[in-house]
Amino acid sequence: MSQRSILITGCSSGIGYDAASTLHAQGWQVFATCRQEADCVRLQGEGLTSFVLDYASSESVTAGAQRVLSETNGKLDALFNNGAYGIPGLVEDLPRDALRAIFETNLFGQFELISALIPSMRENKQGYIINCSSVLGFCALPNRGAYNSTKFAMEGLTDTLRLELHNTNIHTVLIEPGPIGTKIRVNSQPHFEKWIDVENSLNKEHYEKNVIPRLYETDKKKDRFELPSSAVTDVLLKALNSNRPKPRYYVTTPTRVAGVLKRLLSSRQLDKLFAQR
Repeated sequence: MSQRSILITGCSSGIGYDAASTLHAQGWQVFATCRQEADCVRLQGEGLTSFVLDYASSESVTAGAQRVLSETNGKLDALFNNGAYGIPGLVEDLPRDALRAIFETNLFGQFELISALIPSMRENKQGYIINCSSVLGFCALPNRGAYNSTKFAMEGLTDTLRLELHNTNIHTVLIEPGPIGTKIRVNSQPHFEKWIDVENSLNKEHYEKNVIPRLYETDKKKDRFELPSSAVTDVLLKALNSNRPKPRYYVTTPTRVAGVLKRLLSSRQLDKLFAQR
């Protein structure tokens, strides 16, 4: 059986790193990409094939797609779109340019990459397109509007793509994690500092009391029901090893509970439950 291949984005740490390392150890040909060259060099030192792929740059996305197709002779088996970041902040404080920037990375670049790879998958009559969404892709929480909106949009485009590819053997899958032990808060700090003008916000007290302590806490304890990144990798492997993967996979208890509540409760009831979180 020939070696299977996968392109994974956002591999500098967390979910992407665990997925890349695990699949590499299991014999996959893994292309582990990062936004920063220094992270790629570190992964190369660990024996991984790693190069820069920045969703915010069409040139980078195109070059990344061409490279993996070249190195797999046009037969890449799977794509795991994982890279993303957050901008903690209230919706009324999010500048237009902040939303434009996060959508470039969390959505537009991901689907540009998908579009670049689908023709080869069609030609090979098989493939897996797996997008890492979130519980926040179907259940919004306050202070996370920028991230919520990109994941809601991801879910809409992924569901549409799955319908459009229904008569092919290209499987389109959503993975929806809840609390996972990653560096997403640390990685969100520079974006918060760049875009949210706390000093001039009418919500300054809210940021000082609720947002900043959680974002910058140095002695962070695990969130309730938090799982390690390997929990996502386990689900990723389950999808990749299935001839008929599910359209979506929940990861963590809060995601499963939120999915049930979304079906059972009204919008007003959900608002009462989640407004203060």
